[in-house]
Amino acid sequence: MDDILFSRRRAERFAQLLDEANGARRHHVRSGVDGQLAPLVAVGQRLSVDPPAVEVDQDFRTGLRAMLLATAEREGLGTTPAASEPAATRPSTTVRGRLLPAVTARRARARGAILVGIAAGAIAVSGISAASENAVPGDALYGMKRSTERAQLALASSDISRGQLFLDFARTRLGEAAKLRGDRIGYSAVLDDMDADTRQGVRLLTTAAVQRAESGSLDTLNTFVTSQRRAVSGLVDGSTRADRDRTQRSLHLLDSIRERSDTLRAAIACGLPAPTASDALGPDPSTCPGVR
Repeated sequence: MDDILFSRRRAERFAQLLDEANGARRHHVRSGVDGQLAPLVAVGQRLSVDPPAVEVDQDFRTGLRAMLLATAEREGLGTTPAASEPAATRPSTTVRGRLLPAVTARRARARGAILVGIAAGAIAVSGISAASENAVPGDALYGMKRSTERAQLALASSDISRGQLFLDFARTRLGEAAKLRGDRIGYSAVLDDMDADTRQGVRLLTTAAVQRAESGSLDTLNTFVTSQRRAVSGLVDGSTRADRDRTQRSLHLLDSIRERSDTLRAAIACGLPAPTASDALGPDPSTCPGVR
């Protein structure tokens, strides 16, 4: 039974409307279910702007963490896997296996997408993400924390959504860095990850802005840079010289992003064609005529 509540087309239309509400290019084709979806879109937009603060009971967090660690130890998670089976003992590829690689690959991708969705839902429902949210590199649950982020990216509906997620991850890495000050290697590694997430998000959002000739994604970038720069600057106070030097590199990156955003905004405003050059921050536009 194709219940409209669970229709794939309805879900895809909801994702389109939510992206439009968050500044993406509008789709010209209207749908008969737009009116039914409007209240859900409004709720989704409010949640993205002002997510609810959820307090997790400390006893629950502690108990869940202990249970997960015990399970990981019992199941041998994180141990080195056994050596793979020698090639000589593997069964030979059948003719059918050679003739149907495309079908097998499609089925594998479909199953993988379903499993990612199930895994992400299970993580949210069971509270594992709550137990790992305060984990930092070196903690047993840090891998689960990063796996949750990868699941979020896999389920994102557009490049704009993925770009915003990467910026959220960069904020998360900043919080981890604050806990690792004084640990030169750990602190530097987390800031490397923060900067990598930042570049990924910036590249997706600047590309979207150029493709749509709209500055909504650039507004998102500028808001991120303003708040992130203020927070990163706070890491300088009371830090070691090595940590200060590493922090300055992240500040320079944020300054470069703001400069790129302003240049792209001007290029869009004066109608320059989409730039052909690009770098780690996305499209690298020419300067508008008459602007030095």
